[in-house]
Formats: sequence, C-alpha cells, structure tokens
Amino acid sequence: MRILVVGNGAREDALSWRLAQSASCDALFATPGNAGTALRGTNWDIPATDGKRIVERALEEKIDLVVLGPEVAIAASVGDRLRDAGIAVFGPNRSGGRLESSKVFSKRFMERHGVPTAKAAVVHSLATAMKALDEWRGGGVVVKADGLAAGKGVVVCKSVDEARGVLTEWYSGNKIPGGGADVLLEEMLVGREVSVFALADGRAMVPMAAACDYKRAGDGDTGPNTGGMGSYSPPQGFPADMYDQVRERILAPVLRGLLAEAEAYIGVLYCGLMWTENGPYVIEFNVRFGDPETQVLMPRINGDFAGLLKSCADGAMDLSLATTSAQACVGVVLATSAYPRSSTPLSGLNPDLSLPPGAQAFWGGSSLVDGTVKSGGGRVLTVTALGDDLANARANAYDAVKTLAGRIGTNDLTYRTDIAKF
Repeated sequence: MRILVVGNGAREDALSWRLAQSASCDALFATPGNAGTALRGTNWDIPATDGKRIVERALEEKIDLVVLGPEVAIAASVGDRLRDAGIAVFGPNRSGGRLESSKVFSKRFMERHGVPTAKAAVVHSLATAMKALDEWRGGGVVVKADGLAAGKGVVVCKSVDEARGVLTEWYSGNKIPGGGADVLLEEMLVGREVSVFALADGRAMVPMAAACDYKRAGDGDTGPNTGGMGSYSPPQGFPADMYDQVRERILAPVLRGLLAEAEAYIGVLYCGLMWTENGPYVIEFNVRFGDPETQVLMPRINGDFAGLLKSCADGAMDLSLATTSAQACVGVVLATSAYPRSSTPLSGLNPDLSLPPGAQAFWGGSSLVDGTVKSGGGRVLTVTALGDDLANARANAYDAVKTLAGRIGTNDLTYRTDIAKF
C-alpha cells in the first residue's frame, strides 16, 4: 500500500514509524510532515487542513490509505473530501469529528445516549454564566470552551469564585479560546484519569490500548498546562476488567448513538476518562490518536498495523492483523525551556536519534534542512523506551533522554523527571 499520514507532530512521526514497519506498507508519505517523517518517507508541502490540494496530490500519487492525525484536519473536512474522491481514510468525517470539535455537541450526544459523564450547563454570555454559577451546587467547576483550542480551552477551577474570574476574563475581553460564545460548565469529577483508545470501522468499536499522560509543565504536576510532557502505557492501578467496563459503559452506548444518528464513524476514538468509585466517566472525547500517548502506544504494537487501519477504513476491522505487546512503554517530552509560555525556534539540530533497541525518539513540529533539523520549538522531541515492566521502561527512557540531550546540539531543552514515577 501507498500510505499518507496527515500532520506534522510527534504523533504523526510515531504513526509513520510504525506504519513503515508494516508488511503491507510499500511507500510512505506525510503532509506537511516533519524531520522524522522525511527520513522514512516523502513529505508534501501541503497544510494538513488543505483538503483540495491533499486530494489532488493523493490521486496523483495513487495513495491507497490516508491516516488523519490532527483534529484540525478532521474539522476541515479533509476526510470527507478524500472519501468523496474514492480514497480510503482512517479518520472520521467532519460530522463525526464534532465529538471533539464541539464540547457542547459532545456533551449533548452523551446525554442523549446514556454515556456516563459529568453534569453540565451550557452558557452563551457573561450574564448567563454568572446566573449559572449563582445556582451552582457542588464544589469545583470545570470551564470548557466549546470549540477547538489546541489544548488551551479547559480550566479546572477549584471554586465558583475562580470560575467567575475565568469567565469574566473570557467574555469581557472576547478571549474565549477557539472563538465562539458557547462555554460548558461541568461538575468536577474525582478519581484517576486514563485515556482509552478504541478502533472503529463504522459498525464496531473495540478498545485497542490505554495510556496515562502528564499535562503540567513541572515535576509533581506543577506549573501551567501543556500539550503533554510525557506518558506511559499500559496504565497501572486500574481494575483488571477495565476494557470490559469501558466497552460496556462507554463504547456500546456511543456506537448505538452514532448508528442511531446515521454516523458511520471510522477511525480512532480517544476516550478521556475519569475512573471514579462508580466506574468510568467521560471527561472528553477526541477523534484522533493523542499526543504524547501515541508515542508510547506505537512501540507496543506488533504486526501489520497499516493493514489493520486499512481494514477499519474498508469497514471490516481485522484485529488479527496487529496485536498489542504486554511490554510497558514510557515516553518523556523534551521541550524548550520557555515552553509553554513561548516556543523558541531552534535550528542546526542533529538528526541522529539512533538509540539502543527498544528505545525510540520522535520529532515534534520540525523540518529537515540541509542535513540538520529546524524545530519550531515547544515540544521538540518525545523519547520513549520499552521494558518488561513500567519501572524498567522508565529507567530505559531516562537513559535514552540523557543520551540524546547531549547529542542533538542544544542546551535549551527541559523535561520532567517524574514521568511514570510512583
């Protein structure tokens, strides 16, 4: 197969790395891609949201399968355009993408179809927001902007007064992340967070793997929220029947709801869950693989991963094509020192990411220029390693971090030292 991956982050680098090892992959392309995808395939200079040009080039290159990476491509109807052109796509149409692109739509969908989730109120202005908070019953408030906001649209407020301050700033200064006027106010759930990734072929939805990530910039979950500073898989400390509970309580009603609303959902469904004393509740859905979770999931996948995704795209999921290893994997993100306050571009970086067997590193937003790497800054690399157990994987990952930190050609990188530390 000739395969195209849409996107340019470490998630897409990890997907490309795994797809390139599949028996059914004959040629690999990425758009716009990054320094990592350039080393194992061909990058196209087309933005991830430019569906018209992606379709034209995909037809020229006789692409057999397109794997959609970022949510912005899905929201821009790239999947719809490709399917209309007769090209197989792993990733939902724009309508299915509303489970992520609109927090309000997603909440209403869950309420309609009995998916366990936090109680919530939808507000449309500062006046309606203040009225809702005057009537709020309970402790903290999770304030969520309705639209896509690149991970910056959710604020966890420990009190109603804190929520009032956030909403006043958003509405008074016209600063609602992602734009629009709708905001979701949710009750704060108590438990442990876990992300479960399910594959879907339009008729079935099956859990594939799970991971836990670290969103805060500093050790001990301190500092500002980021796009993710590390992750590990499989999760620890959850029930042995975790996947069975997710399948029954979350995926089954979601699938029934999608089919009832005539939505043939194909791709991956990222279930961001809070595991409470009453079982799993949905915090949010994402309609694509996560970042940095994908970077620790892909090393655990064995077999023909490309063939598995193509079977989903064709509406006939074949789980026998690829399996998930029992090994653990830990990933550590190396970011520029000012991240997430700012992203300082870096240039002249060493593209040599060779590491011992079982360890792998994936480039974030970057390009390969005259044999060196130019990075957009922010999250520059995700360094991962496998191990027989989580402790072994963690030790291997930090050994790999130390190896690369002195090799890539900059001292302006920082990372958390407590990923997967218990």
